[in-house]
Amino acid sequence: MWTCEKCGRSFQKTNQSHSCGKSEPTIEAYIASQPESIRLLLSELHQAIGSSIPEAEHRMSWGMPTYWKGGNIIHFYGHAKHVGIHIGLDVLVHFQARLSAYKTGKGSVQFPYDKPIPYALIAEMARWSYETLQARH
Repeated sequence: MWTCEKCGRSFQKTNQSHSCGKSEPTIEAYIASQPESIRLLLSELHQAIGSSIPEAEHRMSWGMPTYWKGGNIIHFYGHAKHVGIHIGLDVLVHFQARLSAYKTGKGSVQFPYDKPIPYALIAEMARWSYETLQARH
Protein backbone atom coordinates (compact mmCIF):
# COMPACT_ATOMS: atom_id res chain seq x y z
CA MET A 1 0.00 0.00 0.00
CA TRP A 2 1.12 3.53 -0.79
CA THR A 3 -0.24 6.63 0.94
CA CYS A 4 -0.16 10.03 -0.74
CA GLU A 5 1.64 12.51 1.53
CA LYS A 6 -0.47 15.39 0.23
CA CYS A 7 -4.02 14.07 0.71
CA GLY A 8 -3.52 10.99 2.91
CA ARG A 9 -5.38 8.59 0.58
CA SER A 10 -4.03 5.04 0.25
CA PHE A 11 -3.57 3.13 -3.02
CA GLN A 12 -2.38 -0.30 -4.14
CA LYS A 13 0.16 1.18 -6.61
CA THR A 14 3.04 3.39 -5.52
CA ASN A 15 2.64 6.96 -6.82
CA GLN A 16 -0.77 6.13 -8.31
CA SER A 17 -2.22 9.03 -10.28
CA HIS A 18 -5.17 10.66 -8.50
CA SER A 19 -6.52 14.07 -7.65
CA CYS A 20 -5.73 15.32 -4.19
CA GLY A 21 -7.85 17.54 -2.08
CA LYS A 22 -11.31 18.90 -2.51
CA SER A 23 -13.15 19.04 -5.78
CA GLU A 24 -13.73 22.50 -7.20
CA PRO A 25 -17.41 23.61 -7.24
CA THR A 26 -17.50 24.91 -10.84
CA ILE A 27 -15.68 24.44 -14.13
CA GLU A 28 -14.35 27.99 -13.89
CA ALA A 29 -12.97 27.31 -10.39
CA TYR A 30 -11.40 24.08 -11.67
CA ILE A 31 -9.66 25.94 -14.49
CA ALA A 32 -8.49 28.69 -12.11
CA SER A 33 -6.97 26.02 -9.82
CA GLN A 34 -4.83 24.54 -12.60
CA PRO A 35 -1.24 25.54 -13.38
CA GLU A 36 -1.06 28.92 -15.09
CA SER A 37 0.62 27.36 -18.12
CA ILE A 38 -2.55 25.44 -19.07
CA ARG A 39 -5.36 27.74 -17.89
CA LEU A 40 -5.85 29.44 -21.26
CA LEU A 41 -5.89 26.09 -23.04
CA LEU A 42 -8.51 24.72 -20.63
CA SER A 43 -10.60 27.90 -20.95
CA GLU A 44 -10.52 27.58 -24.74
CA LEU A 45 -11.51 23.92 -24.46
CA HIS A 46 -14.38 24.82 -22.11
CA GLN A 47 -15.57 27.47 -24.58
CA ALA A 48 -15.30 25.12 -27.60
CA ILE A 49 -17.25 22.34 -25.90
CA GLY A 50 -19.82 24.71 -24.38
CA SER A 51 -20.45 26.37 -27.75
CA SER A 52 -20.96 23.02 -29.47
CA ILE A 53 -23.54 21.81 -26.92
CA PRO A 54 -25.23 24.92 -25.48
CA GLU A 55 -28.12 22.75 -24.27
CA ALA A 56 -25.83 20.94 -21.81
CA GLU A 57 -25.56 21.69 -18.11
CA HIS A 58 -22.06 22.50 -16.86
CA ARG A 59 -21.12 20.70 -13.65
CA MET A 60 -18.26 19.02 -11.84
CA SER A 61 -18.36 15.23 -11.68
CA TRP A 62 -15.61 12.92 -10.40
CA GLY A 63 -13.47 16.03 -9.97
CA MET A 64 -13.67 16.85 -13.70
CA PRO A 65 -15.49 19.50 -15.71
CA THR A 66 -18.54 17.73 -17.10
CA TYR A 67 -21.26 18.51 -19.62
CA TRP A 68 -24.53 16.77 -18.85
CA LYS A 69 -28.00 16.50 -20.37
CA GLY A 70 -29.87 13.36 -19.29
CA GLY A 71 -26.46 11.71 -18.91
CA ASN A 72 -22.77 12.54 -19.08
CA ILE A 73 -21.77 13.85 -22.51
CA ILE A 74 -18.08 14.66 -22.03
CA HIS A 75 -15.58 15.30 -19.22
CA PHE A 76 -12.17 16.95 -19.49
CA TYR A 77 -9.20 17.35 -17.18
CA GLY A 78 -5.76 18.89 -17.11
CA HIS A 79 -2.83 16.55 -16.55
CA ALA A 80 0.90 17.15 -16.29
CA LYS A 81 1.60 16.35 -19.96
CA HIS A 82 -1.78 16.37 -21.68
CA VAL A 83 -5.40 17.41 -21.56
CA GLY A 84 -7.67 14.41 -21.39
CA ILE A 85 -11.28 13.87 -22.28
CA HIS A 86 -13.63 11.10 -21.26
CA ILE A 87 -16.33 10.76 -23.87
CA GLY A 88 -17.27 7.10 -24.25
CA LEU A 89 -16.24 4.20 -26.41
CA ASP A 90 -18.96 4.69 -29.05
CA VAL A 91 -17.62 8.19 -29.78
CA LEU A 92 -14.07 6.88 -30.06
CA VAL A 93 -15.17 4.20 -32.50
CA HIS A 94 -17.05 6.75 -34.61
CA PHE A 95 -14.07 9.16 -34.70
CA GLN A 96 -11.27 6.56 -34.65
CA ALA A 97 -9.74 7.55 -38.00
CA ARG A 98 -9.39 11.18 -36.87
CA LEU A 99 -7.97 10.14 -33.47
CA SER A 100 -5.21 7.87 -34.76
CA ALA A 101 -2.47 10.36 -33.75
CA TYR A 102 -3.59 10.38 -30.10
CA LYS A 103 -3.46 7.95 -27.21
CA THR A 104 -6.93 6.50 -26.58
CA GLY A 105 -8.39 3.95 -24.21
CA LYS A 106 -11.66 2.95 -22.54
CA GLY A 107 -13.59 5.95 -23.78
CA SER A 108 -10.84 8.52 -23.26
CA VAL A 109 -8.38 10.49 -25.38
CA GLN A 110 -5.16 12.26 -24.42
CA PHE A 111 -4.13 15.41 -26.31
CA PRO A 112 -0.48 16.27 -25.48
CA TYR A 113 0.34 19.88 -24.69
CA ASP A 114 3.31 19.84 -27.08
CA LYS A 115 0.94 19.56 -30.09
CA PRO A 116 -1.90 21.87 -31.13
CA ILE A 117 -5.12 20.94 -29.33
CA PRO A 118 -7.82 20.07 -31.93
CA TYR A 119 -10.61 22.16 -30.38
CA ALA A 120 -12.90 21.83 -33.40
CA LEU A 121 -12.59 18.03 -33.39
CA ILE A 122 -13.28 17.85 -29.64
CA ALA A 123 -16.31 20.12 -30.07
CA GLU A 124 -17.57 17.92 -32.91
CA MET A 125 -17.11 14.82 -30.77
CA ALA A 126 -19.02 16.47 -27.92
CA ARG A 127 -21.90 17.38 -30.28
CA TRP A 128 -22.01 13.83 -31.69
CA SER A 129 -22.00 12.40 -28.16
CA TYR A 130 -24.85 14.75 -27.16
CA GLU A 131 -26.96 13.89 -30.20
CA THR A 132 -26.38 10.15 -29.72
CA LEU A 133 -27.33 10.38 -26.04
CA GLN A 134 -30.51 12.34 -26.82
CA ALA A 135 -31.52 9.85 -29.55
CA ARG A 136 -31.42 7.05 -26.94
CA HIS A 137 -33.85 8.87 -24.64
